[in-house]
Amino acid sequence: MAYIKRTLEKKIAEISREYACILVTGPRQVGKSTMLQHLMEGSGRGRVTLDNVDERRLAKTDPALFLEVHPAPVLIDEVQYAPELFSYIKIKVDEGASPGSYWLTGSQAFRLMDLARESLAGRTAIVHMSTLSQSELYGDGETSPFTVGLDAVNSRRAHLAPCTAAEMYERIWRGAMPAHRSGKYTDRDVFYSSYVQTYIDRDVSDMIPGVDKLLYADFIRAAACRVGQMLNVHDIAKDVGVSDDTAKRWLAVMEKSGVIFYLRPYSNNLLKRTVKTPKMYFFDTGLAAYLTGYSSPVILMNGAINGAILENYAVAEIVKTYHNDVKECNFHYYRDKESNEIDLVIESDGETHPLEIKKASNPGSELAGAFKILDKGTLPRGAGAILCLREELSAIDRKTLIVPIWMI
Repeated sequence: MAYIKRTLEKKIAEISREYACILVTGPRQVGKSTMLQHLMEGSGRGRVTLDNVDERRLAKTDPALFLEVHPAPVLIDEVQYAPELFSYIKIKVDEGASPGSYWLTGSQAFRLMDLARESLAGRTAIVHMSTLSQSELYGDGETSPFTVGLDAVNSRRAHLAPCTAAEMYERIWRGAMPAHRSGKYTDRDVFYSSYVQTYIDRDVSDMIPGVDKLLYADFIRAAACRVGQMLNVHDIAKDVGVSDDTAKRWLAVMEKSGVIFYLRPYSNNLLKRTVKTPKMYFFDTGLAAYLTGYSSPVILMNGAINGAILENYAVAEIVKTYHNDVKECNFHYYRDKESNEIDLVIESDGETHPLEIKKASNPGSELAGAFKILDKGTLPRGAGAILCLREELSAIDRKTLIVPIWMI
């Protein structure tokens, strides 16, 4: 099994020189512990995981003793299982703990961030870790946050590997989970089957005691069939035979545990006829392809969700470029009551940057027609782009680039 270098390593090293406590959150099995263990090799830092029931019991019943038994510098994995630790780590930080004393990981990002804000506000750096980016898998891992500008996009060429349309769908189908892509687990179907089972047995059961596990598995599959679409809670609920309220709660669990994320609709005071419903995406397209039953990249490329899952991949990859630089993401999509739609709107430096994502190698200028709608908004419209399966960078005009998805 080969370790795959993570872009976040550099940022973790920088932050550890300033903050006594770092909390690395992210979905299950995205490589949080593996990366931190790689960084701590030869440093003398200790490690303890709260997956161990005995360690968990001690952390919950006597947090002070736990921190004495496992003194800083220490890596504490799955810290969400013992929220009692946060108050005691706060005391250590306030007493002058050295930078980098406490590295914490956990797979329930929302819950952990709430705990950190309550107990460690201003005392901890929160870092979100995603699945492997295409830069880490197919390039040198040195890319910066994706921005829409000719010079910025051009600079990405040296760090990323070109691919054909067929190769892009292989990337989408194989996914980006480190344990699979590193070669530790070579059978994709067995890996994702085990992943889903472990996720339901541990994360879901922890957040929904007594949940019907088989029904929840069906629910995840129903959600996967709707990647890249506006969320329709009723349709998903109807597919599996649960109430709309239950579906809302179960989707909230999927979001809290990082299986899905949403793009919220873009609007401002001058764009009054926009829709209010978010669009739903899976954090890993390999998981979505597995859940929807596509047995090969070729079948996926020609299947019913080929456009939606390509959009999912592109949006997720852009989000990763920001997470990997520990930057906030101000992303939306646009759709109004007249069905005018823009797949992604990046708000940055006082401008809006519209992006359209298409399964095409030679997109026409008409695909950028909706971009002009943003001219009615309060922020000026900056450069935009059509992200597509073209193999080389091109442009429609000075304000609209044609960007290969491999260049994200």
